[in-house]
Amino acid sequence: MNFDGTILLIDDEAHIRKFVGLILKQQLGNPTILEAANGQEGIDAYQRESPDLVLLDISMPVMDGLQTLRRLKEIDPDCLVVMLTSMANRQTVEDAQVHGAVNYIRKDTPKEEIARAIAQTVATYFEADPADASA
Repeated sequence: MNFDGTILLIDDEAHIRKFVGLILKQQLGNPTILEAANGQEGIDAYQRESPDLVLLDISMPVMDGLQTLRRLKEIDPDCLVVMLTSMANRQTVEDAQVHGAVNYIRKDTPKEEIARAIAQTVATYFEADPADASA
């Protein structure tokens, strides 16, 4: 798959941003990857750069992921947000869906499954051929 859009990774852990960034480059080809270390930085980056897709952690300092998701949707109701988090209790998943997340991926999911889920999300929303989304 060759996705040349812009993806914003919002996560307070630098090693997670690096890991997911590598997955994105391997899976999607040539996306521009932006990073933010907390929700407020993510909102600022979103307003400045207007990325095509946001990957958002839930548990972060300054502003948590659910607050960030709500704020992003206020700014741009059409923004595409995938929750990428270690938190997976039912209420958190439901809250993310209610507030507009298009997908929910656990960080402890095997790398190949994370890659496949992100590629399928990109294929769904950007009309790429899902057959090109193999890990």
